[in-house]
Amino acid sequence: MTDIVHVENLVKRYDDLIALDHFNLIIAPGEIFGLLGPNGSGKTTSINCILQLLAYDKGTIELFGEPMTPARYDLKRRIGVVPQQVAVFDELTVRENIDYFCSLYVNDRKRRRALVDEAIDFVGLGDFTKFRPGKLSGGLARRLNIACGIAHKPELIFFDEPTVAVDPQSRNAILEGICRLRDEGATVVYTSHYMEEVEQICSRIMIMDGGRVLAQGTNVGVPLWVATVLNLLIFQMLFAYMWPQIALLDQPLSLTLKNSINCMIAFLPHALAASIVQILFWGVVILCMPLGLLLMLVFGFWFVTEVSCQIVYGDLDRVFHIEESIRKLKDAELEAALREDYAAAEDDTEE
Repeated sequence: MTDIVHVENLVKRYDDLIALDHFNLIIAPGEIFGLLGPNGSGKTTSINCILQLLAYDKGTIELFGEPMTPARYDLKRRIGVVPQQVAVFDELTVRENIDYFCSLYVNDRKRRRALVDEAIDFVGLGDFTKFRPGKLSGGLARRLNIACGIAHKPELIFFDEPTVAVDPQSRNAILEGICRLRDEGATVVYTSHYMEEVEQICSRIMIMDGGRVLAQGTNVGVPLWVATVLNLLIFQMLFAYMWPQIALLDQPLSLTLKNSINCMIAFLPHALAASIVQILFWGVVILCMPLGLLLMLVFGFWFVTEVSCQIVYGDLDRVFHIEESIRKLKDAELEAALREDYAAAEDDTEE
């Protein structure tokens, strides 16, 4: 399958500033690809270079499997752009703005009218077609900006931070619209500052800073690791700290709960450290073989939990001999009680 976007070793300099440092990007058809990074990380610069709106110093760019150059208008007709700033004409109404931008790609008036109506319905601006942009709220203006970029039914769409300074309702409407575009067959490149947005809609994520790629992969990995940390931490605390308290069934329930909570608070840093050891171990397993995740689900965290406990605190009794420790503790308590009874009996005898 031909990649929709293929960028290799892209370099862009502004005098001594390197805006893009050997930037690489591959996007498959039908996905929403998230570009995540702080201001000045190179997100917008990379998009402008890909679209040939900005000259670059080095590298190759291919779109739809063909080299992209400033004169490739046949490729540009298949692309839609929703810029970071709202870029519409204040003198034109909502419908006139969308019709104008659509006319840059579609000459047939009848077909263009149908596309404009579809774009208006898509972004929910049916009640505002005669409004000028200055009369629209920030969220509605963002929707108009999107409609102008997608009215001609592009196959590849670039969204450059489309939810900046919009209310939650408009934000959700924009994100849902982007997912619908993907469902209709479009490929989307989505840039944002907000991790929660990228996790919500993107199938793959790239994190960049200083013009370099720091990390990339599927968004499944992020919640998976978070869930793993929580599961390991909870299991660690239940196994290593609460269990010895719960096992002493002959003590009052209030004392059991109190001691368990005190143990959890006191040993929380150790539990976290042990969890990190386990995450590193299972990370290697998952990366080395696809069945690693399945093995983790089947066999659980038992073995690694015990090994990590041993590594972190070096307390073999706590890891492997909890029941024996409890038994010894009970025996010690019983012995102390017998000694007290014996001492009391001797006192009575002397009297």
